[in-house]
Amino acid sequence: MHEDQRSEARERALALLYEAEAKGSTVSEVLAALPVPPDPLAVLLVEGVEAHRARVDELIAAHAKGWTIARMPVIDRSVLRIATFELLERPDVPTAVILDEAVELAKSFSTDDSGRFVNGVLAAIARKVRA
Repeated sequence: MHEDQRSEARERALALLYEAEAKGSTVSEVLAALPVPPDPLAVLLVEGVEAHRARVDELIAAHAKGWTIARMPVIDRSVLRIATFELLERPDVPTAVILDEAVELAKSFSTDDSGRFVNGVLAAIARKVRA
């Protein structure tokens, strides 16, 4: 899979997590309602976030100084969840790639400060889980 395809899969995963949150649904419900299944990597990411949600959110909350998960913009929260899942469960993906992709998603789809915020939180998480 080319890096462009992986980037698109992460973007699709972000959209699916956003949709689930907006609808108050689970990721599984959103996936089941799709007419065409998304890329396998997008499915792996969103199902991984859902399966590991407690640990992922615990790590984000512990490293997002001054922020609760509930107060974060939905996009930032979703980007952080995807990247934290990858840091934990996808050791084959380099840390730098995960952080770069997450920062790009945050800069593209969220606030002006989101890229810096996401980078700071993920860098701290990466130091803890990928030491």
